[in-house]
Amino acid sequence: MQKNLHLRNILELNLAMLLISTSGALGRYIDMPVPVIIGFRALFAGVLLYLYCRWKKISFRTGSKDRPTIILSGVLMGLHWVTYFYALKLSNVAIGMLSIFIYPVITALLEPVLLKTKFQKVHLLLALLVLVGIYFLVPDLDFSNSYTKAVLLGVLSALCYSLRNIIMKTKVGNYNGSVLMWYQLVVVTFCLIPFLLFMDSSGIKNQWLPTLTLALLTTAIGHTLFLASFKRFSITTASIISSVQPVYGIIIGIIFLGEIPVLSTIIGGLLILTSVIIESIRTYK
Repeated sequence: MQKNLHLRNILELNLAMLLISTSGALGRYIDMPVPVIIGFRALFAGVLLYLYCRWKKISFRTGSKDRPTIILSGVLMGLHWVTYFYALKLSNVAIGMLSIFIYPVITALLEPVLLKTKFQKVHLLLALLVLVGIYFLVPDLDFSNSYTKAVLLGVLSALCYSLRNIIMKTKVGNYNGSVLMWYQLVVVTFCLIPFLLFMDSSGIKNQWLPTLTLALLTTAIGHTLFLASFKRFSITTASIISSVQPVYGIIIGIIFLGEIPVLSTIIGGLLILTSVIIESIRTYK
């Protein structure tokens, strides 16, 4: 019985990863300014999650002491999405997704500091392996190069995502995952309303379907399932299992956008994913 439950939890987490991985191809495909894309993404997903919570009669009540943490997690989530989508626009699905997937190693390094868990020296070696992987992703150290900018933005996105996941770990056991995700979407929407008003958002007339897909599959369902997994796995474990996401994303990019990664990207990606797989095996044992 316990094995069946564990298998179900693993399958749900992998489904979440498959859905979230659609963000790479959709981020490249949707032709609007990045803050506008993320603003509409958060707005649409927020409406969908609100209707779902009302249908399920899930309480939206939160404790006053938890609200600052939830608001901060929303700000970090918004920064993660914006920097990630800029990385996608400046490069391709492979570079964009692989560069943010240093976040499991960042999480492994930050979790002992922020949550006072035991620090493990092997994480320093894994971090070094990730840095070598990033070296292969970056063509050179020329900051005028769009791929270099993309990787740097991807690293910043990974840091924001790691911090968001760690601080949400302390709250996810007290609330429904859909409600926590909804509050974060509200924060992101409010932060990006000025961009929706003052930047060119007319493209939504022709881009509403892929934007709605991004909001429903990637955000409302995918991120809610991932957030719910924090109840069953440690943040580091959930992050590490999610390493399959770039693989899904690159395959989707090849099928729908015809973006085939070059050899250096494949080498860098393999090094990053190797560090993640090593940690995954260690955590499982």
